[in-house]
Amino acid sequence: MDLYEHQARQLFAEHGIAVPRAEVVDSAATAQRAARRLGGRVVVKAQVRTGGRGKAGGVKMAADPAAAALTARQMLGMDIRGHTVRTVMLAEPVDVEAEFYVSYVLDRASSAFLAIASAEGGMEIEEVAATRPDAVTRVPVDPAEGVTDDKARQIAEAAGLPAEAAPVLSRLWQVLTREDALLVEVNPLVRTVDGRILALDGKVTLDDNARFRQSRWGTDGRDPHGDPLEAEAAAKGLNYVKLDGEVGIIGNGAGLVMSTLDVVAGCGGRPANFLDIGGGASARVMADGLSLILSDPDVKSVLVNVFGGITACDAVADGIVQALETVRVTKPLVVRLDGNNAPRGRAILDARAHPLVHQAATMDGAARRAARLADAA
Repeated sequence: MDLYEHQARQLFAEHGIAVPRAEVVDSAATAQRAARRLGGRVVVKAQVRTGGRGKAGGVKMAADPAAAALTARQMLGMDIRGHTVRTVMLAEPVDVEAEFYVSYVLDRASSAFLAIASAEGGMEIEEVAATRPDAVTRVPVDPAEGVTDDKARQIAEAAGLPAEAAPVLSRLWQVLTREDALLVEVNPLVRTVDGRILALDGKVTLDDNARFRQSRWGTDGRDPHGDPLEAEAAAKGLNYVKLDGEVGIIGNGAGLVMSTLDVVAGCGGRPANFLDIGGGASARVMADGLSLILSDPDVKSVLVNVFGGITACDAVADGIVQALETVRVTKPLVVRLDGNNAPRGRAILDARAHPLVHQAATMDGAARRAARLADAA
């Protein structure tokens, strides 16, 4: 369960991490009054549970209360990557001397947590890692040991952060462990010209299994303003998670889908989602899943990777054909069928002969082709 930025900042403040003063509003009139209380000049930030707000026009400076009202009016109702802006946060601006990045994330592969830190904050950490990998420090954290004061100083020193940032690392670990979080991130953590260390932005993902302990964020874990594709998938009974890439993924079985995500990433592609149609999925489920992924504007190609067991490959092929008849397909599909009734399934797709449907014999081959098609789109 992802929290809004203002909720993440609330958690930070509760655990002793300093944040600038801010207010959340849902109208231009309340934005104007809030700006007055905050000193006039404010940063206006759209509150949506997705990245890319700045590039989409969801973060702007307002010079005075009137400008804050106008900016709020322009942002409210905006669509940012499929999320409608229903509230905005007004925050007092600060004079920044330096920006840093700090986070803790669950590393399932090592059954531990990973501290990620960089002295180059304020931008996408993936971009920094890709262009200047030495600028990003990764330090494993033993869950049994946690982040002691010494460990916090070790992380800060390794990343080139100022010594004053070490207490923030300790307190951020408290947010992670005491609030049932899987991810906590501050980007940017800043040092102001007067020497203060402040968290200007925050991201927190809570463990869905701990919803019963996190009732203040909603007892049932449902968010009416969350990702619309995930909401649509839930309504159809699909096991779907939205990701940030361009290659849509469909598979049968969580293990196969996870492997497919890894193979696509290894081929240079970026998965756009996790979608497991299950071991006994029908043609209708396949059609629903494909329709959902094709409706994602971020998707540039789709990879269907199915090993026929309980789900026979001819039923999967029927579902794909059914979707092709009901959905306007403008994105290429790469299909890999293997196992139960695979030859019959391939024949069904060959007979349909849709110009955007490509078949591949292996998972590696299918992943490479889907990645290339997405890159060329």
